[in-house]
Amino acid sequence: MSTRKSAITARSEPITLRPLMHIGVSFKMYLDRQRTRQWCAAVAGIAKRHPAVRSGGVELVIFPSLPAMESSMVACADGPVVFGAQDLFWADRGAYTGAVSGADLADMGCCYVEIGHAERRGLFGETNAIVAKKVAAAARNGLIPWICIGEPESGPADAAATYCIEQLNASLAELGRATPIVVAYEPRWAIGQPAAASSAHVNTVACGIKASLGDRPGMAGTPLVYGGSAAPGTLTALGKAVDGLFLGRFAHDIAAFERVLDEAAELMSA
Repeated sequence: MSTRKSAITARSEPITLRPLMHIGVSFKMYLDRQRTRQWCAAVAGIAKRHPAVRSGGVELVIFPSLPAMESSMVACADGPVVFGAQDLFWADRGAYTGAVSGADLADMGCCYVEIGHAERRGLFGETNAIVAKKVAAAARNGLIPWICIGEPESGPADAAATYCIEQLNASLAELGRATPIVVAYEPRWAIGQPAAASSAHVNTVACGIKASLGDRPGMAGTPLVYGGSAAPGTLTALGKAVDGLFLGRFAHDIAAFERVLDEAAELMSA
């Protein structure tokens, strides 16, 4: 079982990846502080009793908005839940108005940080070079980068795999050594849509990305999760092709979220 805590305490040692499956939930800027806190309290209760999470087989990672971070951590303080930030800056200290330091996120008790989401790239103009700097900043502060990659348009799966591998390689360009990461495959054309990408498409792309990671020293077995309109049923459809899901708006429904955990338990027991 993972020994990581959601308490608001600093960590002096880098953390490592142990679970079989990762389920992440990003709230983007959908929910206010009160609703986020209420959701977290309810999910902490589910996590404490759900066999998939209690066994350590599933790592449950919540990515609230930064203003809701500490109160959400308090709401989950006695539950097997860990937290991630939705972004960080590439420098730890300096004259960077409005930026968020990875050192401060680690001090707050974050374990993960989401980097390179399609919305950050599209709305804020983040390039592969910026993503690479942020990945390095996360790693040096003992945070696990949760790196988002995905092709911009729907097309052949083999072409999508090539695009994603190039994007991931660029994202890792400033890492001086192998470090634990989670790769979130999120085809941009599937984000915010009624349904996820097809299982055949995801399977082909995921296999290509995993094979590429296996060629990098120390990165074989890196978890790869799927995001992009992921919902109840997605994990069952994808099966062993992925190592979890990155959920968005479909996870706002507590009952729907618990069904995803049920699917994870079924897959692990199969």
